[in-house]
Amino acid sequence: MSLRTVPRQDNDKEEKQRLQMKKFLLHRMFLVAKITPNTEKKAIAEYYEQVFQSILKHHLGEAVTGLLLIYPTSMVHVLESSSGILYQILLDYLNHKKNKTDFFIQEMKIIVVSHNIPTRFFMQWHVSVIKGPVMYLGDVTQSQSLEEVITEFLTQIHKLALHLFKTVKVGTKGPGDDLDQLTPELLLPEQIVKYFCRSEDLMDPETFMNMYNKPIHVTLDSEVIWPTPSRF
Repeated sequence: MSLRTVPRQDNDKEEKQRLQMKKFLLHRMFLVAKITPNTEKKAIAEYYEQVFQSILKHHLGEAVTGLLLIYPTSMVHVLESSSGILYQILLDYLNHKKNKTDFFIQEMKIIVVSHNIPTRFFMQWHVSVIKGPVMYLGDVTQSQSLEEVITEFLTQIHKLALHLFKTVKVGTKGPGDDLDQLTPELLLPEQIVKYFCRSEDLMDPETFMNMYNKPIHVTLDSEVIWPTPSRF
């Protein structure tokens, strides 16, 4: 019985295919940030639309889905795409922040990155402006740990994503700016968003990118920046 030697060329081909498959693995990133006063909410949505269009020219066959909630002075952004695209989105933010001291998106923090997720929360990228204050009872940031507040945050996002999946048809404009009127119970108070932005225990994009660029950094399938329930 003889052993068959696999040519190096075949090994290289298999490795290339493996890397190509990994490129299209789906990841979900939860971001929060503050918005400079008097920023036009339309400018925020247009900024991200331009970023997506620019990046996707070089990532044919891929897409960005998610949800951008624009509060009066802060924002919540959920992004679903490949690691390469999420990397480029953060890189664009950092470049703007470096070159423009008055860039309207500031103090961004990464709440969670979920790797190799089996399916998307969102079928497209939604934008909604939260015009009025979201009602809430008490200040949970004083009575709960950061991990507990994050879990509540993710639970609310999950409920909101489910609501949008049931009520918004693919290809339509989306929920629009009436979420605070239609489903106020599904929205997090802006107070919690600002609490995350102030937290020194959450990672900023610079720190995350430094980790991402380290050759020795190995990303596990279940790795997240903060421990969260597996369903997220």
